[in-house]
Amino acid sequence: MTKSRFLPGLVIAALAVLVLVVAYLSELPGWPVVSVLTLLLGLALGLFLTKKASDPRELDVADEKKRFGDEGAVAFSPGLLEATVNEMREGLLVIDSEMRVVASNRAVRDLFSLVEDSIDLRRLTELTRNPAIYDAFLDAVRGTERAGVRVETYGPARRIFDLRVVPLSAVNGRGAAGAVGVFFDVTRLERLELVRQEFLSNVSHELRTPLTSIMALTETLEAGDIDDQEHNRRSLAIIQKNATRMHRLIDDILELSAIEAGNVKVRPEVVPLRPLVEDIVGSLSAAAATRTIVVSNLVPPEVKVFADPHRLLQMLTNLIENAIKFNRPRGTVLISYDGNEGDRISVEDTGEGIPVHHLDRLFERFYRVDRARSRELGGTGLGLAIVKHLTRAHGGEVTVESRFGEGTKFTIELPRGSGNLQVSAVAGDRQAGNRLM
Repeated sequence: MTKSRFLPGLVIAALAVLVLVVAYLSELPGWPVVSVLTLLLGLALGLFLTKKASDPRELDVADEKKRFGDEGAVAFSPGLLEATVNEMREGLLVIDSEMRVVASNRAVRDLFSLVEDSIDLRRLTELTRNPAIYDAFLDAVRGTERAGVRVETYGPARRIFDLRVVPLSAVNGRGAAGAVGVFFDVTRLERLELVRQEFLSNVSHELRTPLTSIMALTETLEAGDIDDQEHNRRSLAIIQKNATRMHRLIDDILELSAIEAGNVKVRPEVVPLRPLVEDIVGSLSAAAATRTIVVSNLVPPEVKVFADPHRLLQMLTNLIENAIKFNRPRGTVLISYDGNEGDRISVEDTGEGIPVHHLDRLFERFYRVDRARSRELGGTGLGLAIVKHLTRAHGGEVTVESRFGEGTKFTIELPRGSGNLQVSAVAGDRQAGNRLM
């Protein structure tokens, strides 16, 4: 750009010299003064144009892009490349033709966590005895690409990888100089698929049991028991019981699916806790009286919590109903409140308790400690899962404490005040007081 702007100055200087020569040959008076002035004017104009051309404000778009590229370009050094590879979530492993490691990133080094030293220049057999990994790299060194290789690790946590290995061509184009493998972590996807399969299996089983009973009793009535007043009423009562169970199961499945999909939110407000608990206790008084269970509301009258009243009613109804169902005859259920650390609402029973090895899975869908007893009492196995999701929607958590033979205590922990909640308006309220278990 500077050179192109300097050309007019050179042209003017050349014209000045031409004027000087013409004036000299023509013997004009004062020709030396005119020539010198013309020459100086040309040189000054050339210098002015040169200075103006070097001004960054006068650069055109192409020169600006070039300047920006020269000044802002990132220098791709080996250190930058290594940092980039190490930040990959996928594991990257490169070996040579002798099955020695020549390059790796942090993710794949974590995969071989049992190896304490550096893995570079070590043979693959020194890093792992997994035949799937070794065979995939061996095939790649021989020139065969392998994809979709399933790799499982057994360490502190079981992890599953999808391995793809491709050969690296030699410089002369003959054979493979090594292979590069990428480990994709699919542990979470595998777990989600397992949960989906278990869910479908459990739903099918839960629906099949009452449906089989309904079909059998219907066939019995068709065969002639319809005219037997004693047996037909008993059969119809059982059919109604199983149909109700199926209806509740489907309602719970739809409810849980909507909550997990984020379609059901909470609308928090200040809720007097004691009157809400009294309403629940009153609605369950008949079930408690049948088993001679004493339900005590120990919540102080002045206690107020910040929660969605409909969802809080749903959660507490679930927990109190469970405490009545799975209690000992002539047992007690205590509903209490502790405000020392947030809002803690507890439901405690004097039942048989829950073995320790069941506690971690208690809030899973369809998980039951005693399947036969739960079905006999009309449970669907989804209630506690719904309580967990609704509590977390409030920004809180639900916990359980139990000792086998001494009873169980469920505690809903809610944060205080609207500032701690991440909630939004409800999209479609459901009927209050759903019986979930």
